[in-house]
Amino acid sequence: MALTQRFARVTPEYLERCRQSALDSPGAAPGWDPPAADLLDTGWANWGLAAYCRSTGAAPAVAELLDRAVSATYGHTAGFLDHDEVYDGFTDPPRVLDPAEVEKIARELRDVDVAALLAGLPADPVRAAAACGHTDGFDGGVGAYLTQHFVALREFYAGAARRGLCVVVWID
Repeated sequence: MALTQRFARVTPEYLERCRQSALDSPGAAPGWDPPAADLLDTGWANWGLAAYCRSTGAAPAVAELLDRAVSATYGHTAGFLDHDEVYDGFTDPPRVLDPAEVEKIARELRDVDVAALLAGLPADPVRAAAACGHTDGFDGGVGAYLTQHFVALREFYAGAARRGLCVVVWID
């Protein structure tokens, strides 16, 4: 089973309604149903990009930024979202980044030159995927895959920051 990195943009009020729903419902169901436009799945791409940054040693700050963005290391665990309505329960419960941290991450993501970052990525897809810590094989352009998902992550965070939203992060 492939694990993927998932994100949702929601208001603090929405999170509070989910928390209250989990407290009030017999099955602790949070009533989780963000709009599709506020959901993002980046597969393994941003983990791979962080791993590539670490393996080359060229961009440790970008690796740390990606860790913060995809793992919500400065966020808090949302135990009330620890429910199969939200994710499969295979890993830790979802984490929440508040609007201030979202805005900071969005600003830092904006400054990353992903093309320059990937300039040394091997052209061979198998070697490129391996350089990103992905050993299950990969068909296609690894650089394009990483770029596409990084740009999606950057735009997602920028949209959340513009709207003053929280970002919920989890693995599914």
